[in-house]
Amino acid sequence: MGFDGLRVLSLETRRGAEMATLIRNQGGVPFVAPSLREAPVEENEAAFHFAKRLFAGEFDMVVLLTGVGTRALAKLIATRYPEGEFAAALRRVTVVARGPKPSGALREMGLTADIMAPEPNTWRELLAATEGRAGKRVAVQEYGRPCPELVAGLEARGAEVTAVRVYQYRLPEDTGPLRRAARGLAAGGFDVAMFTTAMQAPHLLQIAGEEGVGAEVADELRRRVVVASIGPTCSDVLEECGIGTDFAPSHPKMGILVRETAERARALVEGKRGSR
Repeated sequence: MGFDGLRVLSLETRRGAEMATLIRNQGGVPFVAPSLREAPVEENEAAFHFAKRLFAGEFDMVVLLTGVGTRALAKLIATRYPEGEFAAALRRVTVVARGPKPSGALREMGLTADIMAPEPNTWRELLAATEGRAGKRVAVQEYGRPCPELVAGLEARGAEVTAVRVYQYRLPEDTGPLRRAARGLAAGGFDVAMFTTAMQAPHLLQIAGEEGVGAEVADELRRRVVVASIGPTCSDVLEECGIGTDFAPSHPKMGILVRETAERARALVEGKRGSR
C-alpha cells in the first residue's frame, strides 16, 4: 500500500531527485523543496589557526561531525599548507567520527577513525563513545550549526574544546520551491512532511513567516500533517521549533525513513487528525 496517494513534502536538497523517486516508488505524490545550501565560512582564519595548532601538536583529539565539513576543511587547509600535511597530523591524534559520512571522508585521505559513534550518530553517542578516552585538548569540526551540548559534555570532563567552523547553512539561492511549499502547507496541501537535516525546519518556518503564513504552517505541522524525522538531531530541532515529531525510522537513513514512513503513513495521518 505504501503512501497510497498521500501528498508528501520533502525539504531535501542534495539528494532531492532521489528523495522524489523514493517517495514515488512508495506510492506517494512528492513535492521536493530544497531548503538550504552549505556555504563556506568566508575569510576562515580560525580554520587556519586550528591547522597551525594541530601541526604543532596542540590537540589530543579531533572530532569530525560531517563528511562535507571534513572534506571542506582538508581542501581549505591545502590552500595554505602542503598536500597531505593535514592527513599526517590527524594520524598523530585520536580521530573521532560522528558516523559513516565523516568516516568516508577520512578513507578518501587514507585514514580510519579511531572512534566512530554508533547510530543514531548524535552528540549523545559521541559523548558515550569517547568516555574514558584520553583527550584533554579537543577540536570539534562543527556542521552548519554549533553543537553546544557536545561542547558542554566534553568540557564537563575537563576538556579544553576548540570549535572549528567550516561551513554554515544558508537558504538556497532559489527559494521559490520552499515558498510554494510553505503556502501549500498553509492551505492544507500536504499529508506528510519529511525532515532529513536539522536546519530544514527553521528555514521552512523562516520562509513561511516571510510569506505571511508562519502561524498556519506551524499549526498544520502540529495538528494535521504527519512529521517524519530522520533521527534525534533533527527531532531535537523540530521540538525546539514547537512542532514535534510523529515518526522516526529504525535507522537514520533516507531510504529507510521513506519506506518505514510509507508503511505507517495512512494510519499516522488518520490517527493525528482523528485525535484533534
